[in-house]
Amino acid sequence: MYEKSELNEIAGDNACFLLMSSLIDEFGGTELDYQVGDLQLLNITYESFLKEKIGVNYGIILTCANHSNIRNIAIEAAKLGMMDRGEYLFLNFALYNNARYADRPWFDDNDIENNEMAKKGFSGFLTFYPYREAEFKKVENQSIRGSFYLDDLYNSMLMYLQAIGNKFPTYSNQTLRGCDIVQSMLGKSYLDSKDDEIILNCNAQKVVEYALVAQDPDGISKIIGIYSGKNKTVIYWEPGNFTFPPDVPRCGFDLSKCPTYDKVNILLISLIVVIILGLIIVVVVICRHRKFTAEIYSEAWKVNYDDIVFLTKDRRSSIHSLLPSKELDEMSLVGDKQLFAEIGYYKCIRVAIKKLPDIKIDLKQKQLYELKIMKDLSNDNLVKFYGACIDNPHNCLLIEYCPRGSLQDILENPQYNLDWSFRMSLIMDIAKGMHYLHGTYIKSHGALKSSNCLVDSRFVLKISDFGLHFLRGNEKSESIDEDSYEYWKYFLWTAPELLRMSDPPAEGTNKGDVYSFAIIMQEIVMREGVFYTKDRRLEPKEIVEIVRKGPDGNNGVPLRPTISADNVSEELDEVTALIEKCWSEDPHERPDFTALKAKLRHLSRNKPWIFQSVETDMNLLDNLLTRMEQYANNLETLVQDRTKDYLEEKRKCEEVLYQLLPKCVAQQLIMGEAVTAEAFDSVTIYFSDIVGFTELSAKSAPMEVVDLLNDLYGLFDYLLENFDVYKVETIGDAYMVVSGLPERNGFRHAFEIARMALNLLDAIKQFKIRHRPEQPLLLRIGLHSGAVVAGVVGHKMPRYCLFGDTVNTASRMEQNGKPLKIHLSGATKDILDKVGRFNIITRGEVEMKGKGKVKTYWLQGEMEGNTYLGDDLVVPKQTGAQRPCTPRPTRHSFSERNRPKLLDGRRTTLSDQINFISENPKSNGEDGGGGDQRVPEAEIRSDETEVPLLSITSPSFDISP
Repeated sequence: MYEKSELNEIAGDNACFLLMSSLIDEFGGTELDYQVGDLQLLNITYESFLKEKIGVNYGIILTCANHSNIRNIAIEAAKLGMMDRGEYLFLNFALYNNARYADRPWFDDNDIENNEMAKKGFSGFLTFYPYREAEFKKVENQSIRGSFYLDDLYNSMLMYLQAIGNKFPTYSNQTLRGCDIVQSMLGKSYLDSKDDEIILNCNAQKVVEYALVAQDPDGISKIIGIYSGKNKTVIYWEPGNFTFPPDVPRCGFDLSKCPTYDKVNILLISLIVVIILGLIIVVVVICRHRKFTAEIYSEAWKVNYDDIVFLTKDRRSSIHSLLPSKELDEMSLVGDKQLFAEIGYYKCIRVAIKKLPDIKIDLKQKQLYELKIMKDLSNDNLVKFYGACIDNPHNCLLIEYCPRGSLQDILENPQYNLDWSFRMSLIMDIAKGMHYLHGTYIKSHGALKSSNCLVDSRFVLKISDFGLHFLRGNEKSESIDEDSYEYWKYFLWTAPELLRMSDPPAEGTNKGDVYSFAIIMQEIVMREGVFYTKDRRLEPKEIVEIVRKGPDGNNGVPLRPTISADNVSEELDEVTALIEKCWSEDPHERPDFTALKAKLRHLSRNKPWIFQSVETDMNLLDNLLTRMEQYANNLETLVQDRTKDYLEEKRKCEEVLYQLLPKCVAQQLIMGEAVTAEAFDSVTIYFSDIVGFTELSAKSAPMEVVDLLNDLYGLFDYLLENFDVYKVETIGDAYMVVSGLPERNGFRHAFEIARMALNLLDAIKQFKIRHRPEQPLLLRIGLHSGAVVAGVVGHKMPRYCLFGDTVNTASRMEQNGKPLKIHLSGATKDILDKVGRFNIITRGEVEMKGKGKVKTYWLQGEMEGNTYLGDDLVVPKQTGAQRPCTPRPTRHSFSERNRPKLLDGRRTTLSDQINFISENPKSNGEDGGGGDQRVPEAEIRSDETEVPLLSITSPSFDISP
C-alpha cells in the first residue's frame, strides 16, 4: 500500500513509488503471492481495501505514505480487529519521521477521540526509519523545521567542497573536471552539517543505516533493531512484547476455516439462552428464599427449658481457679463485682445460662433472622451461642462455658503472673474476634469491656454479650440507682460520642468498639483496673462526665487512662501509640479492626522475643502448648505460695487448738481419731468468782468491765503457768481450773491446786481495778477432790468437758465460801494432810444443796515445815521435764487493741455476761453464798482464731449423779 505525496516528490516521481517499485521488482523474481495497491489509482477507501483485498488473502502488509495517512490506516485496521489476535503484521517504510510526537506517532491533538484506536492500530506496526530520524526528537512545530531537501542539498554542497579541497589542496592552473571530482568522492567519508559521518559507495550512493521501531505496551515507540550499511551487520535490541503473526490466520485468509452463522439465528438463540438463564436465576432465588425462610422459622436456636440440667450450687464454680469459692459466690454482675451465670448441661454440653428479664417476648422476622445468625456464628474468639429459651418466666440464653472466668477477673487477680507475650496474646484474641464480628450481620458489639471477655480452659479469650439486644434489654438494669457506683462504672468503656447521645444505639458503633478496645488494652498493660488515673482519684460518675464533655471538661485535653512508663518498657512504645490512636477523641482518626489486626501482626513479626505467642504463622498446637506452659509455670509458683500459706495457717490452727484443748487430745483430733471419754479416779477442781461483780458491772461501762476481766484473767493465766494444772473455762467472773488430768499425777493434784489458790489469793489482794483503783477486788475460792470423767463433746464447736459429782461439789464449795478465803472439802483436806505443809482450820458444818450438812475447812496458807509463810509467800517455779500432755493456758494481752478479740473469742457479749450473772444470784448474802447455781461446763473458745471444723466422734459414757 502506498500513495503519492507532494512532500515526497522527487524529479516528478514519488519517493514511496520508487521504493515500492523496487520491492515489487524484487518480489517479481520470487514465488511470493502479493498484491500491489496504489490507493490513488485504485480510488478505494482504506477500510474497503483492508477488508476486501488484504484481510482475506494476506497476513503481511507493506506500507509507505506520509504520517497522517499511515495513522488513518492504523485506525481502520484497529476498527476491523486486525490487531486483536496478532494475525496481521504491518511493515511501514518511513523515509522521513515527520510525526508531531515522534515517540507517539498515534497521538494527534486535532483528533483526540481516535487516539486510543490509533494507539491500538500502531501496536501491529513495525516501522523502518533512517537511523538518524529514528532518534525521536520532539518538534513542537514542524513549520520551523524547514524542508528536508534543504538539508540534503546543503550536505551535498558541503561534500562537494570537501572533495575539491581534498583533491586540490593548493592553487593550480589545471582545469577542474567534474568527472575527476566525482571519482575522488567515491568510497570516501565526509562530515555533514551535524558532524555526522556520510559515506558514498562506489556507485556514488550514500550508505544509510536503518532502525526498526515497534510500540511497547505503554504506546511508546522504541528501537528494536538497527541495520548498519557500513559493515552490513544487524544489531538486535530488546524485542519488547511484539510477536510475529502466524503464516495462516486461524480462520484462513478467506475465513473458510471458521463456520458462518446466520445473524438472525444467533440473535434468536442468544435470546432463548438469556431467557432460560433468567428463569434459572429466578428459580434459584425463589428456592433459596424459601429455604432461608424455612430456616428462620424452624427455630433451631430454640431451647426447651426442661432440657436444661442445672448444677446444684455446691457443685458450681464461676471460674476454674484457685480462688476460694466463697469469694466467687459473693460476686455480682454490676460494678466492681462479677456475677457469673448459672452452670448447667444442655444436650450433654456444659453451658453457661444467663437469665433474661421476665417479660413476654414477641419475635418478628428480623429478630428471628438475628437469632439464626447468632446460632450460625462460629469463631475461635467469639463465645458460642447454643440457643435461647423464651418461655416466660424461664427466659434465658445458653452460651459457651468458659471456666477461667472473665479477663477482668484475671487482671485483678495478683496470683496470675502475666508476661508480655501472654498479654499481647489476649489483645490479639480480642482484635481477631472483633474483626470477625464487624464483618457479620451483627456489625458491632456495643458493650465491649473486660468483664465481657471470657477465657476458656485453653486460655483463649472469647468475646461474649454481643447481639440480641432486643432480648438482653437494659443490661444496666433499672433496679440500679443512677447515682450508684455500679451504674456509672458501666459507662467507663463507652466512647465519648456515644455518651453525648441522648438515646445511643444499643448495638453501638464500630468506632465506639475501637475506643472500648483501647480501654481494655490499657487495662491489660497496666493491670490497675479500668480507667486508672495515676495522679487523680476520680469516681466513675466524675470520669464519665469529664469524658462526655471532651477537651472542654479537662483543660483542653480529653481525659484518658494513664499508661505509666513504669509498667511499659521502651520496646512497647508502639503498643502505647496504638492505644492512644484507638481512643482518639475524633472517631474518624481511630483505625478499624482490620488495620489493628494487621498492626499487631506487624509488631509480632518485628519483636518476636516479646510477642512470640502472637505470631500468626505459629502452629495452632504450638500456640496452645506455649500458653499452657506459661500457665503451668505460673501454677507451680502459685502452688508453692499456697502450700506455704497452708502450712503457716495449719501451724496457727494447731497452736490455737493446743491452747484450747489438752495437747494429747488436740493431737488425736488433728489425726482424725475418735476421742474417747476417760475416767479419772482422783483430781482436784478449783472454782472461784468475784464477790459483788454484778454491782460492780452495773456501775461500770462495758469496756471497763472488759478491761477488768482481761487484766484479771491475764494475771491468773500467767500464774497458772507455774503449776501442773489445766484451765477448763471462764464464764463471766467464774474461773475453773483442774489438776490431775488429762495427765495423771497421783495425789499431787491437791498440792498443785492448793498452792495455786494461795498464789491467786495473794495476787488478788495486790490487784488494782483500772477505773476504780480504790475499790478492792474480793475473790471467793472453793476446792474439792474426787473422781470425774473427761471427754470432748460436740461436732460444731467441740468442748473438753468434765462430768461427775465432783464438779458439782466443787461449785458448791465456791458458792458457800467467803471473800478472800479458800474453802476446802473434807476430801481435799485429807489429801493435803498427807503433804503436811498447809495450815488448815475447821470451818464447821455447812448446809449445802443436795448434800445436807457437810463439814468444811479453810485453807489458811502454806508452811515450810511448821513455819507459816503468810504474806511473804514465794511462788516456786516448776522444775523437771515438761509433761508431754501438760496444757498450755491461753495468755491474755493487757493492751487496748485486744479488747474486741476478747469478745469475739468468747462468742458472747458483755450484756450476755451481765445477764447471766444477774439471773443466777448467790444466796449467802455475800453475792450468793450457799445459793443454787448451775454448774458451768467447759467450753472451747479462742481469743485469736476460729478453730477449724474437725471430724470428732462424741464420747459415749454413762454417769450417775
